[in-house]
Amino acid sequence: MKGIDVSYHNGEIDWQSVVDAECEFVIIRLGYGNGHLDAKFVDNVNGALAAGLKIGVYYYSYALNVDSAKAEAQFVHEILQKYGINPELGIWFDMEDADGYKERNGMPDKQTITAMCSAFICELNSTGYSYVGIYASYSWLTEVIDTAQLADYVPYWNAQWGSCNDFPQARMWQFTDSLTIGGCIFDGNVYYE
Repeated sequence: MKGIDVSYHNGEIDWQSVVDAECEFVIIRLGYGNGHLDAKFVDNVNGALAAGLKIGVYYYSYALNVDSAKAEAQFVHEILQKYGINPELGIWFDMEDADGYKERNGMPDKQTITAMCSAFICELNSTGYSYVGIYASYSWLTEVIDTAQLADYVPYWNAQWGSCNDFPQARMWQFTDSLTIGGCIFDGNVYYE
């Protein structure tokens, strides 16, 4: 399946143009950090569902330790319960350092980052969500997160812009950050069914 991922940074989205571009799904940012809800989360969920798209959600982590990662997972659970949302295409833990926050605040070591990923997944698994995975760049999936320590059932979403997905375990592949639809630019994704 072809799809996109979105956050408030994408502004007002013409969902019909997304459908017309033969997208079948959208992964929507629920929030980030310590209890911050994405300002467009509810609008994006409602718009995507009304257009007949399948949805998943992602959460951009600012956690620096396991307790913070668990708190992020608890916030995701609270929001999904509050709005009655059951993301068919999973809950994704966005583990990266796109804005340098982790680097500026004492980058956790590989073992801590891996433990944070595990804690986020386990916390949501314990509240009844079975489809919880990790979003990260190819370099993070192969060099920073020790995926061998994570359970075999954990799905991965590989961000590797270009013509091929080199992470064979990936359930989803983000192949570009410049997919143009209806005059707007999105991250483009492929979901392997």
